[in-house]
Amino acid sequence: MVFVWSYLCDGEPHFTLTQVALNDAIMIFAFVPIVGLLLGITGLTIPWDTLLISITVYILIPFLITQGMRYGIINHSKINLDVFLKKIHLYSITALLAMLILPFGFQGYQILQSPIIVLLIAIPILIQVYFNSMLAYGLNKTIGEKYRIAGPSALIGASNFFELAVATAITLFDFKSGAALATVVGVLVEVPVMLSVVKIVNSSKKWYEHK
Repeated sequence: MVFVWSYLCDGEPHFTLTQVALNDAIMIFAFVPIVGLLLGITGLTIPWDTLLISITVYILIPFLITQGMRYGIINHSKINLDVFLKKIHLYSITALLAMLILPFGFQGYQILQSPIIVLLIAIPILIQVYFNSMLAYGLNKTIGEKYRIAGPSALIGASNFFELAVATAITLFDFKSGAALATVVGVLVEVPVMLSVVKIVNSSKKWYEHK
């Protein structure tokens, strides 16, 4: 989804790709220990095999596929990378909408039955996204970074791996669990909030570039 945010705010695609690759590389090694630590604190049995499968299926394999496609396009194809990204833009948006519709469809009843819980989950996510994104955006301006770098930097800094969290929660606790509900609410809250951050970034371009 970070690529979609970056595209919408005219972010520098190579910077975005580098940041996403770095995030994914960190998560490949950090996700399993972090989840294991949190589950260990709660006293739950740590399903290491499930965590390893989740990280392989939802991060490692997509990461390798995209890096392979990038290498092939840049080194063995006449197609420009920017042109390719524009061609798959429609599919990216479709996938983003599917990420909204499908989790909501599976958890719709529980969301409607637990409005207070949804609110309690949503509030810290709102604070985190706006605080991190605006902090990153302001710091980029302070150090004189280009606008096309600042936009995706702010969005990447505020984004979360909710897609992976949803998949892992469902795998570990099933669709009707509280953990699955929390991660689904995270996705449903994050997407419109991130779109509002895109709007703020786009609307403030003149202010950002003003010396």
